[in-house]
Amino acid sequence: MATYKEIRGTQIEAVATDPSNPVEGQVWYNTTSNVLKGQAATTVGAWASGGALNTARAEGASGGLYNAAIMAGGYSGSNETDTELYNGTAWTEVNDLATAKFAQTGIGTTTSALSAGGFTSARIAEVEQWNGTNWTEVNDLPAANIYGAGAGTVPAGLIFGGNVPPNTSTANTQTFNGTNWTEVNDLGTARARLGGTGTQTSALAFGGGPPTVAITEAWNGTNWTEVNDLNTARFFMGSSKQDADNTTALCFGGETPPPVTVTNTELWNGTNWTEVADLAQKRAYVGGAGTSTVALAFGGTIPPYTAVTEEWTGAGAGQTRTFTDS
Repeated sequence: MATYKEIRGTQIEAVATDPSNPVEGQVWYNTTSNVLKGQAATTVGAWASGGALNTARAEGASGGLYNAAIMAGGYSGSNETDTELYNGTAWTEVNDLATAKFAQTGIGTTTSALSAGGFTSARIAEVEQWNGTNWTEVNDLPAANIYGAGAGTVPAGLIFGGNVPPNTSTANTQTFNGTNWTEVNDLGTARARLGGTGTQTSALAFGGGPPTVAITEAWNGTNWTEVNDLNTARFFMGSSKQDADNTTALCFGGETPPPVTVTNTELWNGTNWTEVADLAQKRAYVGGAGTSTVALAFGGTIPPYTAVTEEWTGAGAGQTRTFTDS
């Protein structure tokens, strides 16, 4: 029988801590925990428990990566200013928003983000920018807006849909160049409470309402085009935020009429949505971060408000496994 060294060209390493970026097929012995470990690819996607938010809440601005996520503001029975960052294990409270608010649109990462629009005692157009340490007020949205969706980065952002005064769903789409907002071509279907991911030139918008829809539209940098629907029409869902284009996306949780809070998770492959493993905790108004391969779902309402964080590992993503005698 061939040895591991003959197959891999190296011996099994003995290390005090697990490698930070193991590759598929790598095997090592952890001398601290005294176990043999290896890196394998997952065969099916699944959700697992992550570190809970410090403040249970819903409807905040969210974004970032699965191991570098941000949640700002939200609602916990009152408007929140709290900002928290996730490092892949735990959430840490950092400097607050200037204005307590909820129902904002979040764009960006833990080092450079936007909280755009939202609700205080009324809908607002206010935008705050995060520089990794503090929030600073920058140029307002063209109009007050709540429950819109976003994509892209801080110097190249995109916001679409939402609800504008007095209480109307909008199809408006705006780009952000790091300083100013510019109105561009509208969504095909006006709606709020929708999901979104992608970049300023290649994004995806899905679900929303009212009325509750399953409609999905793809953005090519100039126009929106309707593509195949979600399997389950819903709104107030969470979504992956950092997919590079409109060919991958993850949609999870949300509400369906009358309303009913759901755990449904769907994966977009560029053509169709496929039902995959459900969230462990049903919830709506849920925060999202990461990509369709590795993502986070955090906060939301069950009801009541929850601090629960779940981590998604999609099929094909790397996973560290511990070898046992059984």
